[in-house]
Amino acid sequence: VRNSAGKFETSTEHVSHLFDGCAQLHAFSFKKGKVSYANKFLKTNYYEKALQTGSFSKGFTADPCPLVFKRVLSYFRSRGTTMEFDNANVNVSKIADKFVALTETPLPIEFNLNTLETVGHMSFDDTLKGHVTTAHPHTDVDSGELFNYLTHFGRESSYLVYAMPLKGNKRRLLATVPVEKPSYMHSFGITKNFIILTEIPFRVNPLHLLFMNKPFIKNFVWNPEEGTIFTVINRNNGEITGRFKAEPFFTFHHVNAFEQDGLLMVDLIAYKDASHLDELSFENLFKQGDKRLTKRPLTRFVVDIKKGLVTSRVLSNRNIEMPRINYQAYNMKPYTYVYAIEFTHNDDKLVKINVETGAVVEWKEKGCSPGEPVFIAAPRASTEDDGVIVSVILDAYAKSSFLLVLDARTFKERARARVPHHIPFQIHGEFFGD
Repeated sequence: VRNSAGKFETSTEHVSHLFDGCAQLHAFSFKKGKVSYANKFLKTNYYEKALQTGSFSKGFTADPCPLVFKRVLSYFRSRGTTMEFDNANVNVSKIADKFVALTETPLPIEFNLNTLETVGHMSFDDTLKGHVTTAHPHTDVDSGELFNYLTHFGRESSYLVYAMPLKGNKRRLLATVPVEKPSYMHSFGITKNFIILTEIPFRVNPLHLLFMNKPFIKNFVWNPEEGTIFTVINRNNGEITGRFKAEPFFTFHHVNAFEQDGLLMVDLIAYKDASHLDELSFENLFKQGDKRLTKRPLTRFVVDIKKGLVTSRVLSNRNIEMPRINYQAYNMKPYTYVYAIEFTHNDDKLVKINVETGAVVEWKEKGCSPGEPVFIAAPRASTEDDGVIVSVILDAYAKSSFLLVLDARTFKERARARVPHHIPFQIHGEFFGD
């Protein structure tokens, strides 16, 4: 199941940024060697209001932030969840045995896996409240838990880190981390014993959300002199182990994190600054040239808790994004392979990077733009890369899209299934097996 922004205009209005398009789900189903395809828009408040009024009344980069909140001043009165923005166009997941679409506000939208019909807002059986979250929760199959955090804006802002059982909907507060100016964090890291919040120096003064009359993300300010803070939280007792300063960088996606020889290894895609957010506006996406080739090296940050130091080294200088690994078997563990999209001057590629040697295997085809590669392990996998990679490819020459299946070991094509039209660029997706 892929999630995308699939509707960008009404009869009278259009959005200006990729992140503000209405959420649309795309499903590829496999049975007896055949593939079927379906898509449906999520019937969110955001989508329904756009149809009824012809207006996109709020969004990530559109319209002043106060319009995103039902009662703006409740920011500073209680810990209530006041955001009504429910355009869940970022990711999909399985939470509490429900299939949900996610965005960066804590309003998961449940959908029927077989029909893609919208079920409605998912609720939690607890009193945890916040305004912003991530669309990239982590799961630990061994402990049987899901992990994420909420950011609460207020006079006293904080990150609320929580865990919840994989089959239950009651969140358990692990830690409350006070913060004066919350950081924009699209994802985070997790190891067997720690939660790692990567607080990049792209922060917001909560008062600005109230009074600056700007779109939500435009209230965040890049302050590189503050550096990036790795806030490490003990999963076992909820204590803040420490806050460790590194050089300034921007990131969307963590790749993996694990403990080794008493050190924390945190692998992620590191940008020089936050300017890439503006590059995802339609005005910039339609421009030709080098702007889309922003440097984004795969970087390993090593957090030495005892010494209070953070060091880093580049694992690959390839210009990549949408990184995926063999998550089920190697998340929180030393691993070897990252699968990603590499952006180039001409045709983009799918790449498989060996993080130990730097060796790269790639797939590309003229006129084709690949989407996020998703790893699916073989039923009785014997190695880390024993399985397949699936990716939705936009074929510019054919003016349509197809699902590509690669052998994850060799990166040779195993199959493709073409759909009769183009599929909008998706953000993230997941494979849900039997």
